[in-house]
Amino acid sequence: EVQLVESGGGLVQAGGSLRLSCAVSGFTSDDYRIGWFRQGPGKEREGVSCISRRDGFTQYADSVKGRFTISSDDAKNTVYLQMDSLKPEDTAVYYCVHDRGYYCAGPWDWGQGTQVTVSS
Repeated sequence: EVQLVESGGGLVQAGGSLRLSCAVSGFTSDDYRIGWFRQGPGKEREGVSCISRRDGFTQYADSVKGRFTISSDDAKNTVYLQMDSLKPEDTAVYYCVHDRGYYCAGPWDWGQGTQVTVSS
């Protein structure tokens, strides 16, 4: 059973940085993809970023390109989302997800979520 445990959310001022972590377990091979979604207040859920464990392929939503970086520490079985130059509109619950399909296109298994609040 795949398990995803997020941590690292919190309150930060606009322009600041946060790093989210997702500890992953339950995989039987290195052929998997982990991503991040977010859902802000009154907004639809949005795919933020995704990384392929096997080949390091990454993708980003246009809204975060150049500000967010996804990475994987294979020794620690942890995927990170480094978020820089944060804006109030980045305020959301961030979910770590596992891609049960291919190419970071879903369907997804979901973590429990972690709150990120960016104050202006």
